[in-house]
Parts: sequence; C-alpha cells; structure tokens
Amino acid sequence: MLKEIPKQFYYFLAVLLALNLVQSFFTELIYDEAYYWYYSQEMAWGYFDHPPMVALLIKISSLFFNGELGVRFMSCILAVANVLVLWLLIDHPKKNSFIPQFFVLVFSMTLLNAYGFLTLPDTPLLFFTSCFLLVYKNFIEKPSLYLSVVLGVVMACLMYSKYHAVLVILFVLLSNLKLVRSKYAWFAVIIALVCYAPHFYWLYEHDFVSINYHISERPNGAYSFEKYTVGFFVNLVAIFGLTFPFIYQALYKTKANSLFNKALLFLTYGVILFFFISSFNRRVQTQWVIIICIPMTLIVFQYMLNNTNSAKWIYRLGLANIVIILYLRLGLVHQPLLFNIFYETHGNKEWVKKVAQEAGDTPVVFENSYRNAPMYQFYSGHTSFSLNNVQYRKNQYSIDNSEEAVRNKNILYLTKYSKEGSFEFTKMTGGKYYGNYIPNFKSYRKLECILDMDKEAIHLEEPLEFKVYNPYSFKIPINELKFGIAYLDRYKKVKQLKSLTVETANKETKELLPRDTTYFKIKTPLNSEIKEAAYFRLVISENNLYFGLNGKPIPLAQ
Repeated sequence: MLKEIPKQFYYFLAVLLALNLVQSFFTELIYDEAYYWYYSQEMAWGYFDHPPMVALLIKISSLFFNGELGVRFMSCILAVANVLVLWLLIDHPKKNSFIPQFFVLVFSMTLLNAYGFLTLPDTPLLFFTSCFLLVYKNFIEKPSLYLSVVLGVVMACLMYSKYHAVLVILFVLLSNLKLVRSKYAWFAVIIALVCYAPHFYWLYEHDFVSINYHISERPNGAYSFEKYTVGFFVNLVAIFGLTFPFIYQALYKTKANSLFNKALLFLTYGVILFFFISSFNRRVQTQWVIIICIPMTLIVFQYMLNNTNSAKWIYRLGLANIVIILYLRLGLVHQPLLFNIFYETHGNKEWVKKVAQEAGDTPVVFENSYRNAPMYQFYSGHTSFSLNNVQYRKNQYSIDNSEEAVRNKNILYLTKYSKEGSFEFTKMTGGKYYGNYIPNFKSYRKLECILDMDKEAIHLEEPLEFKVYNPYSFKIPINELKFGIAYLDRYKKVKQLKSLTVETANKETKELLPRDTTYFKIKTPLNSEIKEAAYFRLVISENNLYFGLNGKPIPLAQ
C-alpha cells in the first residue's frame, strides 16, 4: 500500500515535517503545553483534566530532545503520520494526480496546522481518529479476529487521548447499527475495555475526579446567544478559514452511498449537532469541534476530485489561507509581526528569568495558576507549585504530591490579587504579579470537608455537623485551621465568604490524626439568604492562607 504512493507525496510530507520541527524548536511553549509537560514529570494512568496519552507523547519526545522540541517532537511525527493515514483512506483512481491539492486542503485547515507542532490532547486524538477510520474501513469490508484486536486497541488509544473520543466511536457505531450483531465488533469492544481498564481503575481511585470536573465542575457562565451559540458557528468557520463555503458545500452534497461514507457523514454531522446543543449550556471551545477535520478532509477531497470548479476555488482560497497561516506562525516566534497582539508564546522566558533571578533556588508558589507554575518550572528548572483556593478551581496540583515539595520550606509566594509585595513583575501578555517570602510554608490543601447528609435535607437554618478527613501521613493541629462557608451562584462562582466558629464533637481533640476523620459541629448561625446563592461549600484556611477548595459544592434547599 505504501509502495504505491508517489515520491511527490513523500517530498511534500518531508517539507511539512521539516517546517513543524523548525517551528517547534523556535516557538516558546503555550501554557497548556507547559501544564501537560508537568503531567509527564510523573507518569500515571490518568490526570486531573485528561487521560494520559498527551503526557506519554511528551515523555517519549523528551527521550530524544531537550527544551521545546523535547515537548513537541512526537506531535510533529504524529502530524505527518496523520496526513499519510488520511491519504491511505482515499480510494479514487485520480488521487495521485492531485497531491498538491490534497496538501493545500490539509495545510489550509487552521487547527490541523496548529496541531502539527503543538502538543495538546487533540494532537493524538486527530491521529487516532484517522487510524480508527482506516481500521474500521477494512473491518466493514472483511471483518476478522485480527482486525477486531487492532480496532479495539485503536479505540482504547482514542479514549486515552481525550474523552471527546467517545463521540467518534459513538457516531460511527450509529452509522452502522448492524455492528451490534457482529461477534467481531463485540470482541473489539472487549479488547478496548481491557486496554482501557488501567484508566478506569485510576478514575476509581481518584473518585472519578476527571469525569466530575468535565460534567459538573468545569467553569461556566450565564448563557449568551452571541457568545455561546453564535460563537459556536464562528468556530465552525474559523477551523476552515476562507475555504469554509466550499468545504460545507462539499459536506452538504456528499451522499451516504457506502457504509464508510455514511460513517464519515454521521461523524461530522453528529459532532456538529452535539456541540450545537452544548452551546445552549456552555461556551464551545474551538478545538472541541476539531474532530470533524478528519472526516471532512476525506469528504472534501473526494468532492474536489469529482468537481473541477469547486476544486479550483478550494485550491485558490486554500493557498490564501496558507499565506495567512504562515504569517501567523512566524508571529508566534517574532511578536512584532503581530503588531500589538501578544500571544502565549511571547515573553515566557523573559518573565521566568526575572522571577528566577529573584528567587534563586527558593521554591515559588503561584496563587491560583496551574498555567504559571509549570511554565516557571519548565524554563527555570526550579520547584514550583500552584496553591488553589476557593476563588479558582482544582487541577493536577490538587491531586498529586507536588505540595510536599514546598511544605515546611521557605518559599516565594506570587499572586496577582494582592497589591503589596517585596517583589513584582509584569508579564508581556498582561497581568502584574506581587511576591512575598514566606518562611516555613505550610499548606494542607487536600483536607476534605464532608457532610454526611442527604443533599435534599440540607437547610442552613438548622445546625450542621460535618467531618474533616486528613489524607496526610502526619498530624495537623486544629489551631492552625480556620473554617468558613462559601456561597456560590448557579455557575458555582463565589458570591460571599463567611467565617465559621466550629468545635470538635469531642472537645478534647486538638489534632487531626493522619488518614483519619474528625467530627465537627458548626456553632455559628448560618444564613442562606445570599442573593443568587444556589450552592454552598465548606472551606478551610490553614495558617492564614486564603480558604481552599475543601468541600464539594452542595445545592441549597429551595
């Protein structure tokens, strides 16, 4: 199959690989990449926000290179491999005469372009979506035990990449419901579940923290038709740029004349419909719909081969897209090309250098920033930590052991919320930060406040009892703790914080014992008549730090 590919195709592929490698080397990391690099420093079967595939890619990359290329090398490899798999998926006698048009089509898609070198969960998601379609195509033509195993492994790789992968599997299944009667299809599902079992176990061990975050705890806001639903349609245009009218024309005119074409259409329309409905509840990020680029590449290129006029327009507008994209890619490296626009790839080394010169080997604790902490650690090589409080959200720093690296140490504490500090700096992308040195820093962010009550029965006018679980291996003096209650609106944003007076059920208890539970009673009268309050959560301040994220949001009785 590979031998039949013309040399011209490999020349284009080599140019694409070289371009992405050069871009990777000269472009500073974006914040999400730094966060996923932080994942890779301690390999696991899962992480707070995502499954582990992105961390694995970075870990492999780091075996070959240091610096930015040590984060992005495997993304560059997967990007060209993805293009190759897409080419293998196309069955058309004329395709070898349209290699330049194929590369223009692929390279003109904005996010496919970006994920050619950036290392994000969508990078392996795109590659394994293509692989899944290639295996599925062969599977429906001639199912076998061998293809069942391969299909199962690929489905597991999809799910290890990003949870959105379930949409790929679901909509392809809906396009061919006869699969439910296929023993080979069921065997593929079993193989996928067996391969995915380690991540299921990781989720179980961590109280399904990832699922809970994405379903119910992810930050949201009040619905806005312009920002949410109109913004969703803007995203559908943005991922294809100037070619979008002809791209969607090809989609509209393509018929389900085979099981494979039907799968492509179901996948494309299914993802669009799913996120269109989601747009009435939350803002749909552009990369969430990137999955459609894979089936759309196949649909549109097949359409181009059969429609000369549309092919000419897609080629011309695609070239215009590419010129714009290449200019923007240069701007990621050299900021003045973007005029007054500062992106995440600008100035990170500069601000990290300023902080490192001030801090030296002293660990740096960033308040509420899972973005700054790993970026600092990547470029400085020094210890950092994100201390998350009730005004923010949980992240990987909330569940791993990174807190141990700064506890009982002298640290530099950086925040953008205070206006006072012995040290300050301003980032190129905006935001002024203030720093203070804290000796013998002690945080206990993993303390859990638990209410053993039916949620429906909670009335804040009545006395409440709760318990605190200490997951640490050491005792914690209760006199180092202060308790509070946070009132949240329907979008789980803090509306008001109130200190609480509490006492232990056993008044002689002075410490939280390691890996044990201590019972408390709330003595302060509680008032639930806070405007817009829909939830509350119990919170703890240790050693005068700002209240943490210790209790789960609990609905207020209406």
